[in-house]
Amino acid sequence: MKFKLVLSLFLIAVTCHAQVFVCKDGLIKFTSEAPLELIKAQSSKASGALDCSNKNVLFMISIESFDGFNSSLQKEHFRENYMETTKFPTATFKGKIIEDVDFSKSGTYNVRAKGIFTIHGVEKEKIVKVKVVVKEKTIEVETSFEVALEDHNINIPKVVNQKIASMIMVELKAALKPKS
Repeated sequence: MKFKLVLSLFLIAVTCHAQVFVCKDGLIKFTSEAPLELIKAQSSKASGALDCSNKNVLFMISIESFDGFNSSLQKEHFRENYMETTKFPTATFKGKIIEDVDFSKSGTYNVRAKGIFTIHGVEKEKIVKVKVVVKEKTIEVETSFEVALEDHNINIPKVVNQKIASMIMVELKAALKPKS
């Protein structure tokens, strides 16, 4: 519900002439590569919006939507003990594409987005490299970046610190279409 409110306010703030692209099925993956264990999970339920007139971007994912993991117990610990999804149900990135992109021309642009990444209730400014592919009626975005658990107050007990990496790799792929 919080995401829908934020997204609605974001879209209302857009001028009438702006071209807004949205998606509800972006793919987010994360990988924890620790000395004793490799953990992978993903969700295809990322929602996002891009306002081409001012290059503002917003992506959000429900932490509960991640699947994968090496066991159901691992998934349960991820949700309840580490991510505390009852208190912090979502992760968001809200920012702006820094470089110029001509959204009226098909092409591939390698740019950076600067914004606030929020997970586990902690906001951190991030600059991420983004590949933007403009097509006739679609804008595809792809990025990957690292998240330090310590930066977001995600505590890992010492008994499992060799099984969970302190730095998590996050990947996003999304195809946004014009908002109708």
